[in-house]
Amino acid sequence: MSQTIAATTPATELADEAIVERVRGGDHALYEILVRRHNQRLYRTIRAILRDDRDVEDVMQLAYIDAYTHLDQFRGTAKFATWLTRIAVNRAIRNGQGERRQLATVSRDADPSLTIEHTAAPGLDPEHAMYGHELKAVLESLVDDLPDPFRVVFVMREVEGLTTAETAASLSINEDTVKTRLHRAKRLLRDQLDRRLGPAAADIYPFHLSRCDRVVAGVMAGIRVPGS
Repeated sequence: MSQTIAATTPATELADEAIVERVRGGDHALYEILVRRHNQRLYRTIRAILRDDRDVEDVMQLAYIDAYTHLDQFRGTAKFATWLTRIAVNRAIRNGQGERRQLATVSRDADPSLTIEHTAAPGLDPEHAMYGHELKAVLESLVDDLPDPFRVVFVMREVEGLTTAETAASLSINEDTVKTRLHRAKRLLRDQLDRRLGPAAADIYPFHLSRCDRVVAGVMAGIRVPGS
């Protein structure tokens, strides 16, 4: 009965493990669904390890290729996402230690499905978009400054939203270590934020002239005296 349901369910709605089984059964094109589904998690995890964007996409692609090549070793004792993340972590660590490889068969220019796109939130005016971008840059800088073990755990738990158990399994550490590193990461971020902002905190949420003009015009139109 479950096999019949799986056969009639659209592939995009299948669980990771069901897609893996179909890929291993010869439906290799379905691997694209897994890539698209986990791009964000792998990007953020690898980015946290490498600390910059230069090699992230290359490492992502290599991690996906590693996973695909070794799909026969996926036993299902952990979630596929956890197994895949562990592969990405190991690949990123090796890359960070100086390994560089050319991608002979995979090009991100030729395969847009492997490209991470960052778009502004809809509905933001240019003024808000600018400050949102600046705040994002400050936050990324603060996270980048965290020591490696704390940064990776913080990104996986607080940015990507993995559970303590998933993070521990992905990094091959115990859950108490995850909790300790997350606590220290948050404390360091608070300390860094205090030091970096200082007197500059008084300059946040500036009231620009363009906004002032709009408010004044609206107020004056609202209180206009008849006959004036």
